Amino acid sequence: MPPAHPPAVICLPTYNERENLPLLVAEVRALLPDVDILVIDDNSPDGTGAIADGLAAADPRVHVLHRPGKQGLGRAYLAGFRWALARDYALIFEMDCDFSHPPRFLPQFLAKAQTCDLVLGSRYIPGGGTVDWDWRRRLISRGGNTYAQLILGLPYRDLTGGFKCFHRRVLQALPLDEIVSNGYVFQIELTWRAVLAGFSVGEVPIQFPDRTRGQSKMSGSIVREAVVNVWKLRIAKARLARQAGEARPAAGWGGDK
Repeated sequence: MPPAHPPAVICLPTYNERENLPLLVAEVRALLPDVDILVIDDNSPDGTGAIADGLAAADPRVHVLHRPGKQGLGRAYLAGFRWALARDYALIFEMDCDFSHPPRFLPQFLAKAQTCDLVLGSRYIPGGGTVDWDWRRRLISRGGNTYAQLILGLPYRDLTGGFKCFHRRVLQALPLDEIVSNGYVFQIELTWRAVLAGFSVGEVPIQFPDRTRGQSKMSGSIVREAVVNVWKLRIAKARLARQAGEARPAAGWGGDK
């Protein structure tokens, strides 16, 4: 039987995720056997890239994009988006490989994508939450989201999360070459630009556990980037709105109607 949703791919950046990657791919495949997975590996020293190649050799729906070195999460996602847009995917997901974005929520994204152009996984709406976070991490996350909401005037409760589903037309309309952010503010910038372009945004509740394997990518430089770049986005609002309005295509599953 054909899939009950448009062709979809999950962009999955990796850096030293050799323990998580096979488990995550297996869980996604069990839930959504007709969704493709693109592993974007930044030349992981632990051999994650070779493991990804092995998974791809065994499963035609797994693909691997090798990059020469660690260039940041935002750059990895942009590379994945360009790869996906060069193919015929109508829905393009982004998610982490460390199980902080549990695959069990993917069907909820697909359902919400029937009525929204961009779907955000939210820890901070009813039904969402965090698991095994200490008070410092909760404070930084809540504070960062409130900060972005107030400065940018966006109503969405989880702007810094990286569990998302884009309709193809959204990414086609965004000037990907002009996205300047790389850390967690990258997620804010994507949503901000999509809203300026007039696309509809919806949120689905997710539970966000702390990673159980590997090391967190959070750093002080990422936090500082977010503090500064949110203001840069606000200052650039008029220019971004003009660019977004010029670039936006017509609506439709693949942006072609």
